[in-house]
Amino acid sequence: MKKKDLRENWTGRIGFVLATAGFAIGLGNIWRFSYVAGNNGGGAFLIIYLAVMAVFGIPLFYAETALGRKARSGIIVGMRKLTKKGSPWVSIGWFGLLAAALISSYYFMIMGWMLDYFVKITTGTFSGKSSSEIAGVFDKMVTSPWEVIIYSFIAAVMIGFIVSKGITNGIEKFSRLVMPALIILLTVLAIFSLTLPGALEGAVWYLKPDFSEVGVGTVLEALGQGFFSVGIGLAAAFTYGSYLDRDNSNLVTDGIWVISLDTFIAFISGLVIFPALFAFDVAPDSGAGLLFITIPNLFDLIPGGTFFGLLFFFLVIIAGLTTGVGLVEAVVVNIAEVFDLERKVSIYVSMVILMILAIPSILSQGPWSEFLIFGMDIFDFIDYVSGNILLTLGGLLISLFVAFKWKFENYMEEMNLGTDGFKVTPMLKPVITGFIPIVIVFILVSSFM
Repeated sequence: MKKKDLRENWTGRIGFVLATAGFAIGLGNIWRFSYVAGNNGGGAFLIIYLAVMAVFGIPLFYAETALGRKARSGIIVGMRKLTKKGSPWVSIGWFGLLAAALISSYYFMIMGWMLDYFVKITTGTFSGKSSSEIAGVFDKMVTSPWEVIIYSFIAAVMIGFIVSKGITNGIEKFSRLVMPALIILLTVLAIFSLTLPGALEGAVWYLKPDFSEVGVGTVLEALGQGFFSVGIGLAAAFTYGSYLDRDNSNLVTDGIWVISLDTFIAFISGLVIFPALFAFDVAPDSGAGLLFITIPNLFDLIPGGTFFGLLFFFLVIIAGLTTGVGLVEAVVVNIAEVFDLERKVSIYVSMVILMILAIPSILSQGPWSEFLIFGMDIFDFIDYVSGNILLTLGGLLISLFVAFKWKFENYMEEMNLGTDGFKVTPMLKPVITGFIPIVIVFILVSSFM
């Protein structure tokens, strides 16, 4: 596909909503939300996260997607169009591209874990094992670098293949097929998880807020998780917005649908994970392996558990692919536009770079586990910098751009283009031009101090 063919359009509003929600709903909600919430006190984090999505997520998602729709290009070239080449505001694009590349790098590793687990369930590896034995299987897997590299490479090839098919024939069709099935299965699992002995204690821990140990770091984690999930500051919302037809889209209503679906899946994933954790006597702050320890235990108790386990990990892999596709698409489009490459060439270049970047994260779980940066292994450090610092900084810069460069009135006009119901009103102006940047600056400065 030539460079001139880069700018496809979604086939309609449903295609945009499902594809964008598919990007948001992936492993960020099912895998990352659960372990971040587990590390930050459960109920208190959930309340803060919901507030972040309502106050920060919706307005900033609107802003970044509307900028993409107006620019009709990737975020770097798009910001040059909206300002000029060399403008400091173009740093929004570079920060977004860096965040997308860093997150993609370790995302391949997580997808590799998912594929590995799918094979392990198929071969009955978890059958009859205790919680501690299942945890041991996970530990052995992540510390086996060649095994993870092979599965991560397979995941990268799958993502690259879907991206190569383009927007309508690749990303959109994929999302339309898998999102409804994932929502139904997660809801069924949440109901079953709540019926387990001891599950009520986990549900209370997850739903009852305890703010006694909440600090600025918890709020920063909630901001980072919210921005990670929706794609704010990540170049993805901008990229997906750029494929919208300005005369046939309703960003206000569609944005609410995307954020609502995204938040619902995060919430329901917690209802699957945390009741089961307490039922199996697993600590909720077990880190990135939380999902991989809990779910095999859960399916081992269900009649036909192997089948449902395969179905679950298959759908999670699919959901992970929709997110991975969004991340890689943002990288591919920007590299193609900035360096004037054909799309096919950009895909090859991007996938090679991202796979090379994935290797340090993979090795940090095994041979390089003792190499620490500020007390974190390479994977945790990349996750923290990209998810908490770069995305939060990206959200801050977008809000400042709306306040001082684009101006709120132009933001409101662009957002209301094509609306036939809810509209952005001047009431939102003090939120996006004052409250959001002030709070983000305070949280960032406080976390560093």
